[in-house]
Amino acid sequence: MAAARSVGMEAEVCRALHADLAKPYTESYIALVKSSCKFALKNLKKWMKPQKVTAPLMTFPSTARVAAEPLGVVLIISAWNYPFLLSIDPIIGAIAAGNAVVLKPSEVAPATSSLLAELLPRYVDGSCIKVVEGGVAETTTLLEQKWDKIFYTGNGKVGRIVMASAAKHLTPVVLELGGKCPVVVDSNVNLHVTAKRIAAGKWGCNNGQACISPDFIITTKSFAPKLLEALEKVLEKFYGRDPLRSSDLSRIVNSNHFNRLKNLMDDENVSNKIVFGGQRDEHQLKIAPTIFMDVPLDSEIMKEEIFGPLLPIITVDKIHESFALINSMTKPLAAYLFTKDSKLQEQYEVAISAGGMLVNDTAVHLTNQYLPFGGVGESGMGAYHGRFSFEAFSHKKAVLVRRFAGEAAARYPPYSPAKLKILRGVLKGNLGAMIQAILGFPRGK
Repeated sequence: MAAARSVGMEAEVCRALHADLAKPYTESYIALVKSSCKFALKNLKKWMKPQKVTAPLMTFPSTARVAAEPLGVVLIISAWNYPFLLSIDPIIGAIAAGNAVVLKPSEVAPATSSLLAELLPRYVDGSCIKVVEGGVAETTTLLEQKWDKIFYTGNGKVGRIVMASAAKHLTPVVLELGGKCPVVVDSNVNLHVTAKRIAAGKWGCNNGQACISPDFIITTKSFAPKLLEALEKVLEKFYGRDPLRSSDLSRIVNSNHFNRLKNLMDDENVSNKIVFGGQRDEHQLKIAPTIFMDVPLDSEIMKEEIFGPLLPIITVDKIHESFALINSMTKPLAAYLFTKDSKLQEQYEVAISAGGMLVNDTAVHLTNQYLPFGGVGESGMGAYHGRFSFEAFSHKKAVLVRRFAGEAAARYPPYSPAKLKILRGVLKGNLGAMIQAILGFPRGK
């Protein structure tokens, strides 16, 4: 009975995601939510257990530990591109850490927002988790309140507003933002596998509407034609000759975002650089996978996060030239590299700063519950997933417990040169001075 009810609820979630984004069932990622929940349940006792740490000799006799405690009442503002996953996943961490939660789902995904407002009160304690629906006005009102933490997923523009509002109350924040995630492709790769994995991470992730979606490719001039040919073959296999009719390709979320992407495509600096795709249907809000070759680096498509099915390929003479190009931009949420060269991999890992890094694949690093997921610089701050979610919503409290024995006379007035000498020795870690302090020297002074 419970299993049947679970399947029924899963179907409801999938219907809502399809209504909001025409999202294929396979891309609903409900399994990721279940996995996060089960992982937290399995490990929660271990996460909650105070961590014993070393108590220094200068506080002898004593014990020391780090205890996790809830922050209090937290606000979670989720995004529209994965409106179920990005709402429930941080909630799991927040309630695992013992907090009360107010969830503000995105109004840009109204079907999922409505479903969350209906389902959560039905299955969870309403005194601990509240759902507030609405748009900008409601979000603004929520941000005016004092919270113990704010967790926001979205773009940098709104992230700055969230952070400014939080600063008024000295409220800590986690900002899960995005950025232009680069994909560097070496010439020694398995070409077919590389093309499939890039396509899956780009168009198989909500048709490019994902914060970790590949934003542009960098490869050598000599290898670019081969990579383009491989991508063309893979995309035709994935979505057919008329991708606008494919049920496996999500639509653009709304007309505003459709027009934004259309303007990027129609920019006179890049419109003649389209080498594959370019089809679009405004009525269906669908844009086909579209590849550009060597767009100008100062064009709009290279200045902002694309967040859609458009993928520029930038060519360089030598693959190492990609490092300087990536580092000339803001730090991305994810950086990808395809290579068989271990030395190049090591150099890339050291040279490129990013929220996360994945070698020879795209996007799947977020499925590893043992890895933190979060940005750096303008791609965000803070991280979550697995234990990192628990820690994101916890305060690590230092606890030192002493006994009444072991009085160090040197710490108390009246001070004297002899006491100062002992104290300096203790602070330097001098064993003799520590023993003198523990034994109560200098005595009678």
